[in-house]
Amino acid sequence: MNTRSGKAKGRRLQNKVRDVLLEHFSEELEPDDIRTAIMGETGEDIKLSPAARKLIPYSFECKNQEKLNIWSSLEQAEENSGDYPPVLIFKRNRSKTYVVIEIDEFLKLIHDRPK
Repeated sequence: MNTRSGKAKGRRLQNKVRDVLLEHFSEELEPDDIRTAIMGETGEDIKLSPAARKLIPYSFECKNQEKLNIWSSLEQAEENSGDYPPVLIFKRNRSKTYVVIEIDEFLKLIHDRPK
C-alpha cells in the first residue's frame, strides 16, 4: 500500500469516529465541536472543543491497519493523551471497530452507567 492510500485509510477511520461521536452527542454538540486531525499532524487524532471535552474526557488515537503493533500504538496514544485517559480505536479491512482503554477507566465506565 502506498503512503497516500494508507493515509486515506486512516482518515476514513478518524472520520467514522468523529461521526459516531457527533451522532451520539447530537443534542449537546455542534458539528465543529469534534474534528479530525490533519494526516501527519502530531497529537490526538480526534480534536475536541472545550464543550466536547467536558462530555468526552478522553484522548483518541485511531489505527486502521492490517497488522497492528498494539504496544507501540498504545504508547503513541499515551504520549499524545496529555491530561486525559488514552483511547486506542482500531480496525482492519472488513472487520469491526474495537476500542482499547486502561482497565481502571473501563471499570469507571461500567460502574457509573445508569442502572
